[in-house]
Amino acid sequence: MPRGDKSAYTDKQKRQAEHIEDSEREQGRSEEDAERIAWATVNKQDGGGKLKKATKKATKKASARKTTKKAAKKTSARKTTKKAAKKTSARKTAKKAAKKTPARKTAKKATKKTSARKTAKKATKKTARKATARKTTKKAAKKATRKSTRTTASRSAAAKKGARTRRSGRNGASA
Repeated sequence: MPRGDKSAYTDKQKRQAEHIEDSEREQGRSEEDAERIAWATVNKQDGGGKLKKATKKATKKASARKTTKKAAKKTSARKTTKKAAKKTSARKTAKKAAKKTPARKTAKKATKKTSARKTAKKATKKTARKATARKTTKKAAKKATRKSTRTTASRSAAAKKGARTRRSGRNGASA
């Protein structure tokens, strides 16, 4: 097949190229440029002529497709094994978290069933939240007591000082 031969293209592809060429001519391009752009567009859309005959190129493309399919299968197999590994590691971490929390019994029951796994995770999260909330409330209470003792101590010191000055003022006025 000589270069530039359009026998491999379908009738539809030829019509598309003709239409694109007409529109390019209307835009003011030369006939050569319009034809070049038209066939480049058809090739870009369809990947070349669609009338495939049993040629070396067709067999090469078919073998290339097979290798890409095999590669895709391998990558999908890798992804599924990674997903399975993630699931098992998630189960293990859920079990470890369940052992650490006081809601151990409910977590063990939940890990047995797939639908109940979510509830176990929620329970462990709740207990973790409660524990952190308790810690934060304890810290806040400690801070509040520190502030209150400081303020009462400073208030009492200020009150004592004020009382002293008042006393000294009375004593000084009477003397």
